[in-house]
Amino acid sequence: MSDKDLIESGDMKIGWVRSHMPVLSIIRENFEREQPLKGHKIAMALHVEAKTAALVEALALGGAEVAITGCNPLSTQDDVSVALNTRDNIKCYAKYDCCSDEYYEAINKVLDMKPDITIDDGADLIFKLHTERTDLLSGLLGGCEETTTGIHRLKAMENDGALKMPVVAVNDAMTKFLFDNRYGTGQSSWDGIMRTTNLLVAGKTVVIGGYGWCGKGASLRASGLGADVIVTEIDPIRALEARMDGHRVMSMTEAAKYGDIFVTTTGNVDILSKKHFEVMKDGAILANSGHFNVEINLEELTAMASSVRTVRKNIKEYNVAGKRINVLADGRLVNLAAGDGHPAEVMDMSFANQALCVKYIAETKLENGVHPVPHDLDMYVAELKLKSMGIEIDKLEPHQTEYMEGWECGT
Repeated sequence: MSDKDLIESGDMKIGWVRSHMPVLSIIRENFEREQPLKGHKIAMALHVEAKTAALVEALALGGAEVAITGCNPLSTQDDVSVALNTRDNIKCYAKYDCCSDEYYEAINKVLDMKPDITIDDGADLIFKLHTERTDLLSGLLGGCEETTTGIHRLKAMENDGALKMPVVAVNDAMTKFLFDNRYGTGQSSWDGIMRTTNLLVAGKTVVIGGYGWCGKGASLRASGLGADVIVTEIDPIRALEARMDGHRVMSMTEAAKYGDIFVTTTGNVDILSKKHFEVMKDGAILANSGHFNVEINLEELTAMASSVRTVRKNIKEYNVAGKRINVLADGRLVNLAAGDGHPAEVMDMSFANQALCVKYIAETKLENGVHPVPHDLDMYVAELKLKSMGIEIDKLEPHQTEYMEGWECGT
């Protein structure tokens, strides 16, 4: 496609999602009027697709200079990236299917702007700032982190005394993880799997690795599509929850014998490895919905395979002792590497949180460490979302508040 065609395609995608993100639209209008980010430089490493572009636009209209690149080599949509480069005060360095050197070169180009605020999805910017670009740390007011994997990484840094900047854990906002991680990941993972394979889910045995909010969402949608769902877990409470939600629960070693489709959602390494590949069915399909491509051990799978071939876009078939094991999107997060990511209505809340937290960082002196999203911001996003859906909820009467806050009334 020519640049003109790419820009037209990207503009259409951005316009479509913007019209389905009413909360972010309200914040965008407020930002454009109030200019709360004037003079600030924001460095971003996120999935460069249409919903992210709507966030980037809002920040730039709020007065910021913004530089952005991707946070995954396979999630960038080139038409959106090119379209973003036509906007004032925005520079986008992301491109689809970049190699590792190109990926980190783009990270460095984003940091070359000498930002005072960062937005990460997986903490790659912050890791680079703490290893190779430490000269920039003194100029930072803080950063935001979008995903569970990134929060784990940052809390590990904090516990080791290695985190030298304040970071707001946007992922941990209730209006983020309860909706984005559950309903967003649940729907978009299956969108990616079904679009890539063009196969029926009903009647198949689906194995979900992990029963956190992402695993809950993926299991819920699999059940709704008619699958027999098996959940694997390491946490006894979550395992009990999965069983009482109606799913079978067992170890992955046992589940590997039965699965037709596997979806990993843990954020940890080697959820599927050699001992599992050895017992899988012929034709098994493996997909990952965790942030990094470490949950399916592709080194071990490649070493076991007598041949590897691409059988369809985003599907590689590994021949292991005469059995075909199919891996989607090279084990990268399937909802974005092989799909369009979360629905716009869900990202409306996630990116509203991001925008408000950037403003919060710009206006607040924070100590180094991982900070929660302020409760009032979280509730504000929920209230705006309900209003956009035409929903009104009850409020406590004064005597009800008095009762709940008192201790005198008993049986």
